[in-house]
Amino acid sequence: MTDFSLGPKARSAGYRLAGFESIGSTYSEALKAAAAGDPGGIWFAALQQTAGRGRRGRAWDSPKGNLAASLLIVPDTSPELIATLGFVAGVALSAALDVVLPNGTVRIGIDGADGADGRSRVALKWPNDVLADGAKLAGILLEASKTPDGRSAIVVGCGVNVVSAPEGVPYPATSIRGMGIERTAADVFEALSDAWVDAFSLWDDGRGVAQVLEKWRGSAAGIGAPVAVSQDGTVRRGIFETIDSSGRLIIRDDDGSRHAITAGDVHFGATASARS
Repeated sequence: MTDFSLGPKARSAGYRLAGFESIGSTYSEALKAAAAGDPGGIWFAALQQTAGRGRRGRAWDSPKGNLAASLLIVPDTSPELIATLGFVAGVALSAALDVVLPNGTVRIGIDGADGADGRSRVALKWPNDVLADGAKLAGILLEASKTPDGRSAIVVGCGVNVVSAPEGVPYPATSIRGMGIERTAADVFEALSDAWVDAFSLWDDGRGVAQVLEKWRGSAAGIGAPVAVSQDGTVRRGIFETIDSSGRLIIRDDDGSRHAITAGDVHFGATASARS
């Protein structure tokens, strides 16, 4: 047994929870549940992952005490709107961290990627990371699958550095403990389960995408600042203008041309200009 519990909003909305001390991957458990015909609305949460993964198949280091959580949902929406659930997760995770982190003055981000509001310690980094004081605190992974009856099942994976952060990674990372704050993975999960209910309700089976994206922009890191996006070995630099109505990153280059980016690794500020 673990100390994980759903928040009151999540319980009222009918979500379920499977909690683990240690597991190979909460993400894999959610995919297995989808293949077995689970109707969705179930969280898998663990204090430790031994075989987790991040974007593009990268390993996701999740030592004991950090949060690994994956949600299986079976939304009633069109396939082209599925990808916007990553922004729903970003909004929810940002809101949850605002709940568990104490109020305080944001420090200067280590790469110029402070929150757009100038107050929050938490900022969203396109496409699927959450920063605290300019370093990666959490990540999101989204994957579509199929239920036995052919419906689209979506797994939303969230990893939060609660007690420790990985070292030697391409983008600087931090943890809640590293920020001088003591919280548990259970604290973060309970806040996340409730924040997800609010964000998913706003999304409204895809009808509220515009409202979700507006909330995401309000917490975005690096808007108006230099940005570099690495895609398959090439780097595009410019100014991060916004994300468009489809969630694409819009970069303005030196001659004023605008480019829509659908995927890539993003670096801001000094790290943007320093990377080749």
